[in-house]
Amino acid sequence: MVFMMGLSFFLALVIFLSSSKHLLVTLLCLEFLILLLFYFMYDSVYFSFLSGFFFLTVSVCEGALGLSVLVSLVRSSGSDLTGLLNE
Repeated sequence: MVFMMGLSFFLALVIFLSSSKHLLVTLLCLEFLILLLFYFMYDSVYFSFLSGFFFLTVSVCEGALGLSVLVSLVRSSGSDLTGLLNE
């Protein structure tokens, strides 16, 4: 099980680092990485309710910020292609 989670983390990290064309794919990979990190933290011996609550709060704020950037990008350019930002 740990091997599969590690492999999932590695593949999500590779996709996150290689997908820079579409902002939506990048945000989805980032959210998947956050969920995997939360699982690794939950599986740890040092996990407490307060640290998990803080981690989830920060990850929700990160998701809301990413979604607002995506909405403003789509409204201004009509697409989520990050290549259109240079124009």
